[in-house]
Amino acid sequence: MGFLSMFKSTFLLWVLWMSACGNQPKGQTVLNETVPSAVPIDSVKPITVAANRTAEYLPLLEGKRVGVVANQTSVIFKNINENASDENNIGYTHLIDSLLALQIDIKKVFAPEHGFRGKFDAGEKVKDDVDTKTGLALISLHGKNRKPTASQLQDVDMVLFDIQDVGVRFYTYIATLQLVMEACAENNIPIIVLDRPNPNARYVDGPTMEPEHTSFLGMTEIPLVYGMTIGEYATMINEEGWLSEKGKADLTVIPLAHWDHKSHYSLPIRPSPNLPNDLAINLYPSLGLFEGTDINAGRGTEFQFQRYGAPFLNKENYVFEYIPKPNFGSKYPKHDGVVCYGKDLSEFPAISEVSLQWLLDAYRNATDKKRVFLTEGFTKHAGTEKLQQQIEAGLSEAEIKASWQAGIDRFKQIREKYLLYPE
Repeated sequence: MGFLSMFKSTFLLWVLWMSACGNQPKGQTVLNETVPSAVPIDSVKPITVAANRTAEYLPLLEGKRVGVVANQTSVIFKNINENASDENNIGYTHLIDSLLALQIDIKKVFAPEHGFRGKFDAGEKVKDDVDTKTGLALISLHGKNRKPTASQLQDVDMVLFDIQDVGVRFYTYIATLQLVMEACAENNIPIIVLDRPNPNARYVDGPTMEPEHTSFLGMTEIPLVYGMTIGEYATMINEEGWLSEKGKADLTVIPLAHWDHKSHYSLPIRPSPNLPNDLAINLYPSLGLFEGTDINAGRGTEFQFQRYGAPFLNKENYVFEYIPKPNFGSKYPKHDGVVCYGKDLSEFPAISEVSLQWLLDAYRNATDKKRVFLTEGFTKHAGTEKLQQQIEAGLSEAEIKASWQAGIDRFKQIREKYLLYPE
């Protein structure tokens, strides 16, 4: 533990700072940046993820039995350029390895959808396991339970959460966050969230989740794209009473440094198997709506969420076709081995909105329109029955998006209270 003694003075300063900050919401701590967020960000300085800010959180873990919520994105970067786009050309150490090397007493790792190594398919059940490298118990939060149980937490004094999010409501890592926070609140266990950039943080858009349609694909009444980092969102969950029985977790957020909501950030590690690059992440809020339909959104190809198609789209109107086949992260893609007609968006420019143009295009060109919404998942993805009804009624994109505005405006008023970084 000799290394950690270096942080004793840092910890003392932190305690003094906390004593001086009497205006923090009860149950929540946000450790401040060196430069207050009200001061303009110096764009020359590299973005620093919270995991790299070890002096801010290691003192809080010392002497504690720790449970870590993590996956393949939970890393500490070794080089100064965290915006490198090629995961093979960037140095990093996994957070778990780093903490173990520093003799932090990690009791177990909780893994979200896709598993600790990020190799399981979307929606695939993941069993509890033991990590072969570290010998740590891996507790799946996408298997027999999605919320840590009291027995799973009985030997844990502190939970550390560090997962890269992409800022889309039906991307399930924020549901896992909420359920972990609930479990921590119910069992009086403090939780630390290490913040990471949201690559879709520049805007808020999409239909707002309606309470009667909440599920693991959307647990709270927020728009499809909510424009917050996972740390900001954790604070909102806690302070808005969105945990079970309106409980409140003992939450500490370790913020990013040198980042704002307009910053571009290329994820150096794919956050899940079917989001391989910047474009897929950018188009995911729009093309992800196809997940609730019988239309393939590129799964079973190397261009996931950069194309769409189906065998029942009118081939007379499309020059592009492809055949989905099982691959990494998609063992059973829609229309496996069948020619799909549709559109290639692999050269499409980045957008800052939820676009309905492709969903409307596919519906209009379906030779059998009943096949589009064959699955039961569309309402869960959209968060409302209205979107399907509007599409089937022939409303334009502008008309549909106008119906979202009131919900977006209400959410933005709430969101503003919890932003940790400039817009």
